[in-house]
Amino acid sequence: MVISALLVFSAVAQAQPQGEAALIKREAQLRDAPGDASRSLAPLPVQTPVTRLGDRQGAWIKVRTADGATGWVHMFDITSASAQSSSTGAGALRSLSSFFNKGSAQAPGSTVATSTVGIRGLGAEDLANAQPNLAAVAQADANRANAAQARQFAGSASLNSRQVDPLPTPAPPAAAPSAATEQYGR
Repeated sequence: MVISALLVFSAVAQAQPQGEAALIKREAQLRDAPGDASRSLAPLPVQTPVTRLGDRQGAWIKVRTADGATGWVHMFDITSASAQSSSTGAGALRSLSSFFNKGSAQAPGSTVATSTVGIRGLGAEDLANAQPNLAAVAQADANRANAAQARQFAGSASLNSRQVDPLPTPAPPAAAPSAATEQYGR
């Protein structure tokens, strides 16, 4: 009974896909953990085939190379193999035109893999609900150095004091013409 359960489990595990095929799109390093400070396991040249595994931490994706090495790469350094193969050799013009034709009709059932990373901006609701982090403010105040401490540090580091002239005050922006001036030329 236990052996048959193991055989069924093994067959199910083999039937499931092992990950998504991908390519390295710019020179990268296979890292032992997510992060630029992690130890490099191997260099990954452009067009190196890898398999995306299910793990992801922030902007880092776990991959397996063709020789079986497993590690982490930054998501900016990897692309879907299907997306890469469909645009290989097409050149910049084709990529640019496909960018502007996102709303055009596509063949039924076709899909285009897209990934993005960015910084989410703050909306009005975020700003209205913002609360100060008083502990962080207190910590910043505790780390602040006064002028005497700064001079003492500069002296111990053999830094020399120099007078620096301030930058000139920029001219105020020119007044924008009113709508009536633009419309009637007055």
